[in-house]
Amino acid sequence: MQAAKPLFDHPKYWAECFGPSPFLPMSREEMDQLGWDSCDIIIVTGDAYVDHPSFGMAVIGRLLEGQGFRVGIIAQPDWHSKDDFMKLGRPNLFFGVAAGNMDSMINRYTADRKVRSDDAYTPGGEGGKRPDRASLVYSHRCREAYGDVPVVLGGIEASLRRIAHYDYWQDKVRKSILVDAGADILLYGNAERAIAEVAFRLSCGESIESLTDIRGTAFVRNDSAEGYYELDSTRVDRPGRVDKVISPYVNTQEMPSCATTQEAGEPQASDTTVVVDLLPSSRIERDKTVIRLPSFEKVRNDPVLYAHANRVLHLETNPGNARALVQKHGNQDIWFNPPAIPLTTEEMDYVFDQPFARVPHPSYGDARIPAYEMIRFSVNIMRGCFGGCTFCSITEHEGRIIQNRSHDSIIREIEAMRDKVPGFTGVVSDLGGPTANMYRIACKSPEIEAACRKPSCVYPGICSNLNTDHSSLVELYRKARDLKGVKKVLIASGLRYDLAVESPEYVRELVTHHVGGYLKIAPEHTEDGPLSKMMKPGIGTYDRFKKMFEKFSKEAGKEQYLIPYFIAAHPGTTDEDMLNLALWLKRNGFRADQVQAFYPSPMATATAMYHSARNPLRKVTYKTEKVGTVKDPLQRRLHKAFLRYHDPNNWPLLRETLMKMGRADLIGPGKHQLIPKTQPQTHGYKSARRKNSTPPGSRKAGKPMLTQHTGLPPRDDGSRRAKPKGRPGPAARRPRGAKR
Repeated sequence: MQAAKPLFDHPKYWAECFGPSPFLPMSREEMDQLGWDSCDIIIVTGDAYVDHPSFGMAVIGRLLEGQGFRVGIIAQPDWHSKDDFMKLGRPNLFFGVAAGNMDSMINRYTADRKVRSDDAYTPGGEGGKRPDRASLVYSHRCREAYGDVPVVLGGIEASLRRIAHYDYWQDKVRKSILVDAGADILLYGNAERAIAEVAFRLSCGESIESLTDIRGTAFVRNDSAEGYYELDSTRVDRPGRVDKVISPYVNTQEMPSCATTQEAGEPQASDTTVVVDLLPSSRIERDKTVIRLPSFEKVRNDPVLYAHANRVLHLETNPGNARALVQKHGNQDIWFNPPAIPLTTEEMDYVFDQPFARVPHPSYGDARIPAYEMIRFSVNIMRGCFGGCTFCSITEHEGRIIQNRSHDSIIREIEAMRDKVPGFTGVVSDLGGPTANMYRIACKSPEIEAACRKPSCVYPGICSNLNTDHSSLVELYRKARDLKGVKKVLIASGLRYDLAVESPEYVRELVTHHVGGYLKIAPEHTEDGPLSKMMKPGIGTYDRFKKMFEKFSKEAGKEQYLIPYFIAAHPGTTDEDMLNLALWLKRNGFRADQVQAFYPSPMATATAMYHSARNPLRKVTYKTEKVGTVKDPLQRRLHKAFLRYHDPNNWPLLRETLMKMGRADLIGPGKHQLIPKTQPQTHGYKSARRKNSTPPGSRKAGKPMLTQHTGLPPRDDGSRRAKPKGRPGPAARRPRGAKR
């Protein structure tokens, strides 16, 4: 593997003389205005082009521009022909293809496989502006347009489908997306380091086929790798009962002799002189080892081998000790190099200090792009997540090592947002990342961190080697809110409350200054069965945080509330678990209006559980206890109904289920009972999200306006609370596909 070269150490390409552009061009007219005769690199994306560091095409495009390359953008092209893929001409180096900020299938379909009517990453929120499996379609069209131009695949869709993976929408295991797309190379994770290396080496005349030593990449290999020792994955984690396997790192000549030799006793003395040849050590270096996973054909036909391959893949994700992986697809091998080395703080600053316009491309006019509106006044302060939640894709994509920006870089971005972004009113909608409070939290020992293979630093409890100091984050919050022109800094990213309780000072700072009425957190469940499959802390930790939250809110003289999120139908969840969760919700006065059913995203550990009914968090064998999965549509509907026990539309199903479960005692009008015996004489339940459930003319009648989330504790008189002042807008609500 190549050593990690700092992003700013590459020699600048000759086109640096053109300087930065106001926006990366999307048309030949813009190229002409910039004085370009061609683009060196063209990025094809399924999202509308927003020149903001929360959008992948902008980050990669601006980074490459900073390296001196001329970068064009083809955003949401018409994929029915190659014409749109030719509108910027032939790129000199390569096409960069990505489906967008979300997997295109998750973007288009709900967890119930229903087509969504909207797309947050499209002007006007219009749906249908990208194809299913956009990475495949875009790659094929690029090939049709210019067959001799290399195609570099990236983005989260490529990252999570780089290996043979279970596809929820087709209910089968699909090949690596690299094979189906016919691309030349795939970059996974946050690919700044890899894309800079690819661009630099192609510009120096190297062929795309020769780029086999770049971390964070996958490619097709038809030859054996010289100097590598191939280790079968079943020697790392063998499915089934077998004899103990000798460690491949032990010199077997130094081990005690086998039992047969021992029984033979000491060798008899001999007058014959024997010359002994001393052999070199057989120790195998990790960086010269490749692990062969079961082939696509095997994992497609055997769910246990699929779970085994998924487990080995996740064991080899630490950049400090990960080994290369290889998986056969038919007659081809797909080779996966170890993950890229995480960016340093200086490199993170370099990426975020690029000259982003922070607004959508002018070609969209006044059209509203919902995803941009959500993050318009937010600032990303870090990357990565060491939580390891099995249903989440953040860890698989960004890694477990937190990559932090400096205070100065973050403050510069807030100032730029204050001075340049239209409509800024002094409120920073979020200062966070995948998880709000993992900024500058890391392992106490770099040596231990480099050798660790644990999937989570906070499950089943917080690792003793994890430094949970929040002081740098508290200092950052204070600096941000002291800036001239900044009235309020809100924290809208998901909060890891089991970490927060380790720092009461942080909780006090957060609750006193950075909560706009509500704070969202995600216990996800109350029962140990599903929580153990999610790798989430018990509900007792939530209770500890709730007490601290209420205590500091009272001290600050503020009326603030926690909004907990829960998942229905997660692997390992039984009907009894959902019933107990529903009872907990009722006891605590919550009526969840937004309900999330488990969504099996590609490559996630929970998805492997869903497909195989095995638990890859432990050694996978054919005799391993099976994990209960919720696949039947009626049972998935039931689990969602338990979360929305207050909806009369769900009462018939819940009555029938409670009777079957022998819990008819929970049907009735009592406070301890879950649902009433009879249906109300109404037209059904009306969502609190729809126009805030405020009937026409209700304000004139003096009726209180209901909040968008009906989970607030009721008043003593039974009415709902009015909307508190300072409540954050849509940016504070968990977006589709966001970290929980």
